[in-house]
Amino acid sequence: MSNGLQKLESRLEAAISGVFARAFRSAVQPVEIAAALLRECDNNSQILSRDRRMVPNDFHIELSTSDMARLAPYDSALIEELTTHLHEHARTQGYVFPGPISIEFEGARDLPVGRFQVVGKATASVSGGASDTEVRRATAFLDVNGTRHPLHDGGLVVGRGSDADLRINDPGVSRRHAEFTTWRDGPNVRVAVTDLGSTNGMLVNGQRVTKAVVDSGAHVRIGATDITVIIGDARGGAGV
Repeated sequence: MSNGLQKLESRLEAAISGVFARAFRSAVQPVEIAAALLRECDNNSQILSRDRRMVPNDFHIELSTSDMARLAPYDSALIEELTTHLHEHARTQGYVFPGPISIEFEGARDLPVGRFQVVGKATASVSGGASDTEVRRATAFLDVNGTRHPLHDGGLVVGRGSDADLRINDPGVSRRHAEFTTWRDGPNVRVAVTDLGSTNGMLVNGQRVTKAVVDSGAHVRIGATDITVIIGDARGGAGV
């Protein structure tokens, strides 16, 4: 066991007086989960520059229902320690998280005791200035990491910088990365996306382009972030 994992195990036992270790003596061990999270980062790192690599920050951990029941009283303490451990690992490896670390546990009936699965993905934090009312009234909008952002006449600039209309905290996204514009074509709303000279470019439905007119359901990828264009009624969607 590495020194980092040994320190994590000691911190966990100290935090909850060893109760956690006893509860999990015959099941999945916290250090095994920690090691799996580190591997998920190492195996899915994306090079940003010579000294910086982006790694997943959103982790979903499936356990057997029996292990999940044992975990439930201690999940908050474990998540806090695992988050600290991930930050320490990132500092030593030159990793960058695109947003806050999120760790979620879930029981799975098809997993035996002592087995678990970890899936991580990079999920950038997203912020925009639209109100819930504007989102509900929009006839065209962008869906980004579970949030909806309306498109209006005049264009919407997406980027990492503070001057972007829609800010995405993704290290692979330029300060002003792309602009979405809308216009009326008779009764229909049309949407176009234009690359604003970004460093890493953009993909529209998997194809690298600098400008494209897109239909509803089109996928635009900038950095490690996927944006879905929706043209139609936004009612019932999540607000920003």
